[in-house]
Amino acid sequence: MNGALDDLPLEVQQGGITTRYAEWGDMAVRFARVPAGTDMSPVLEGLPGDRCPSPHWGLVLEGAVRLTGADGDEEITRAGQAYYWPAGHTARMDEDTAFLEIGPVAAMRQFSEHAKAKFA
Repeated sequence: MNGALDDLPLEVQQGGITTRYAEWGDMAVRFARVPAGTDMSPVLEGLPGDRCPSPHWGLVLEGAVRLTGADGDEEITRAGQAYYWPAGHTARMDEDTAFLEIGPVAAMRQFSEHAKAKFA
């Protein structure tokens, strides 16, 4: 399976945030464009621990993502860097950002359904 990032099915489009999402086999893929100043914490409220339930492997294509783990540690992943983020994180973008992430379907779907309900 493959597809152009901008041709993946639309997941969320709200206030400058655009995410596209597809499930391929046992893994899911998400392509996101997120504006500077976005804090994902409000979207994560209501999930276990108010944090993302999915691990992600991916690549930041533009900008940077500031990740906060369950232990409070922060790390920044910048354009051109690959990443692994364990489940139990929050994120914010200090600049306009685009990233591609892959993770297990069940956990990625849990976030997807939750986010769509939050943005509805």
